[in-house]
Amino acid sequence: MAHHNEHEEHCHSHGCSCCCEQGHDHHEEEEMNWWKPALSLTMLVAGIIMGTMDISLFRNGWVKLAWYALAWLPTGLGVLREAIEEAREGDFFSEFLLMTVASLGAFAIGEYPEAVAVMALYCIGEALQDRAVNRARGNIKSLIALRPDQAVIIRDGQRLTVTPDEVTVGDLIEVKAGERVPVDGRLTESAAAFDTAALTGESLPRIIESGDEVLAGMIASESTVRLTVTRPSSESAVSRVLTMVEEASERKAPAELFIRRFAKVYTPVVVGLAVLVVALPWLFSLLAPASFSYDFQQWLHRALIFLVISCPCALVISIPLSYFAGIGAASRRGILFKGSNYLDALAGVDTVVMDKTGTLTTGEFSVTHVEGLTHEQAATVANIEQHSPHPIARAINDYCKPGDTPVTDVKNIAGYGMSALVEGQTWLVGTTRLLEREGVAFPATLRGISGTMVVVAICGQYAGHILLNDKPKEDAARAIEALDDMGIATVMLSGDRQSMVDDVARQLGITQAYGDLLPQGKVEHIRQLQEEEGHQVAFVGDGINDAPVLALSDVGIAMGALGSDMAIETADVIIQTDQPSRVADAVKLGHRTRSIVRQNIAFAIGVKVLVMVLGVVGIANMWEAVFADVGVALLCVLNSLRLMRTIK
Repeated sequence: MAHHNEHEEHCHSHGCSCCCEQGHDHHEEEEMNWWKPALSLTMLVAGIIMGTMDISLFRNGWVKLAWYALAWLPTGLGVLREAIEEAREGDFFSEFLLMTVASLGAFAIGEYPEAVAVMALYCIGEALQDRAVNRARGNIKSLIALRPDQAVIIRDGQRLTVTPDEVTVGDLIEVKAGERVPVDGRLTESAAAFDTAALTGESLPRIIESGDEVLAGMIASESTVRLTVTRPSSESAVSRVLTMVEEASERKAPAELFIRRFAKVYTPVVVGLAVLVVALPWLFSLLAPASFSYDFQQWLHRALIFLVISCPCALVISIPLSYFAGIGAASRRGILFKGSNYLDALAGVDTVVMDKTGTLTTGEFSVTHVEGLTHEQAATVANIEQHSPHPIARAINDYCKPGDTPVTDVKNIAGYGMSALVEGQTWLVGTTRLLEREGVAFPATLRGISGTMVVVAICGQYAGHILLNDKPKEDAARAIEALDDMGIATVMLSGDRQSMVDDVARQLGITQAYGDLLPQGKVEHIRQLQEEEGHQVAFVGDGINDAPVLALSDVGIAMGALGSDMAIETADVIIQTDQPSRVADAVKLGHRTRSIVRQNIAFAIGVKVLVMVLGVVGIANMWEAVFADVGVALLCVLNSLRLMRTIK
């Protein structure tokens, strides 16, 4: 359908132009969509029966014309109106024009039943397509239900019911068991269970600890909970999801952009060819009148059949629908695409590069050993680490407990660690690279230790170190295996020591793993893969520390970063569930979507070319052309909807 995408918003929610009116909601449209083609079809069948039975009244040509004209009006007027509106906007060669010319042309040559059939069957096919399209659209629109229309806030001991927009940051809100959280907030009480399925696709409830963030759209599972609001409603997790999904339709995949350009060229070309179907035989009859008898009505009829079958509905509906269905299926499983272009780009990825901490591992560190540091020194390290948001810093704070020693002039040295002044002494807390950079000697045995390590130096002297452990996520090995099965190479990059990176790589089955990397080192690795080795690269990171490589990669994927502003801004795909296996699911969906798009293109063009040729040589009639056009479009739409069941 030549400009169906543009008409989605103009006329209706992907609805049939000939069978609905503007301004009605979807349910009203769906009811209205059917009576007009049903009435036309009923009158068409009745007219054919009266003609077959040779009813005397129906022998009158004017009565017959009037009957079929009335049968044409319920569907034909809508298409004619759209053809005129398209022409006013500068699009003279829309599919509406093709159908109108074919239908009125059939009237002109006395083929009244075929004229009505063109419009009636076209609108029935459109209504069926609309139903399928709205089914895919409904999966995304259902996200709106995640936003409750009211919130209960506690002020001065009183419960007040307000709209989420009236809630401000810092307010205390109450959510009863079974109710959905209206805005993002932090849990103020003891740990509680939340159903996160609507946001992340996780089937099991998630236990959220006191002080941790609870996102809008989650459901309190077992008890009434209270939250301190951290974001206004307009910036909540659900609002961001909805904004991303709405904007996704604006970022088109190459196949969609091609079909749009194709339709604008294709339609005027087929109109010109239809004219030639009539004109060339006439010219030939002038050149060879003895050997060829020209019948204008016969060739006009063939040209009209050619026009009907030439409508590119199947392509222009099914290809955007394929991407839309893919994005909808992914969103139900906690995978958010910022556009169909990224879904398509994933199909071309041959290398997936992953960050380690928080992506392949849990990012939940625990201290396993403190070496060389006194209790007071360890407490001072905790004081310094209080100035860092890194998971390692939180783990050290939990284990060592900050002391009372004042800490000043704290500096965060990206990729290395931190420095601070403690009672006039310079403390260095970070990686062995930090000590090397500052010229501090340390035992060579530290390089062979497996595990995450924070080394400490005081006044230029090595003082000790803290060992921490971070384990791989449950499905990390499964994710690597799934990518390997698809022939996609996996690479792990990390700022941690190479010995620890190698240890995690062995556990997960990753053959290429690089540690001791600064942020710039990760960028260089991505550039080398892209420019020197010619790979199509997807990078998977936490969306905060890895912003440069997320932006540089062909597809940037942020893990478990629904609440992260940096992830929303930088990443192209967001994995809400924090599961590496979803990366493999996303790649599979990209391959599946591209495959279905190619199937639709090949099938639609193949069938149309075949029936066009049959129509020109006089084998296919108008009925077959209409059935072929509508049937091909419906089959392509149904093929596209298989994507809704792709991810299990």
